[in-house]
Amino acid sequence: MILGLDFDNTLICYDELFYQVAVDKGLIPSDLSKTKNTVRDYLRQLGKEDDWILLQGEVYGSRIQEATAFDGMQEALKNIAAQGDTMFLISHKTRTPYMGQQYDLHQAARGWLDSHAFFDVEGLGWQGNQVFFELTKEEKVQRIVQLGCTHYIDDLPEILEMLPDTIQKILFAPHKTGAIPKEWKRLDEWSLLPELLSSC
Repeated sequence: MILGLDFDNTLICYDELFYQVAVDKGLIPSDLSKTKNTVRDYLRQLGKEDDWILLQGEVYGSRIQEATAFDGMQEALKNIAAQGDTMFLISHKTRTPYMGQQYDLHQAARGWLDSHAFFDVEGLGWQGNQVFFELTKEEKVQRIVQLGCTHYIDDLPEILEMLPDTIQKILFAPHKTGAIPKEWKRLDEWSLLPELLSSC
């Protein structure tokens, strides 16, 4: 098995961070739900798309170290690594924010991975060549195929829809309900990944 992994909103959870930064800046009321999508929808409803774009740049850049790992993610990936399976992180991520202060978003994301023991021999023991940040969705899909991924996990159905049928598509959906294509698998929480993969 060669397992491909998305990064944003799949390995790393920004929900509370988006909420906190938006509250600190006075962009949202404090009684709003603590999810990224709630913050986004609230700002867009008020016509504050520029504020949303600036907020993303800050969260994905200078504040990324405050974001958390999804519960159980690291343990699940350690279990897969212990079985000798290969893993790659392949993510669509612009190099810099669209607006505002210019951070290197690729470097910021690698810094988060480093601080969460992805490259530590006591952690996941990954090498730098297991991590790819692609500038477009199309380049992301090309990389997934080029690396020979047999399984791919993403929170965005639109990415899974772009993948060839030879790849087992796994939708990471901790807060989502609704039907998915019958050939896909749904991952509601990371602790269930080993069992899910054994059923593929």
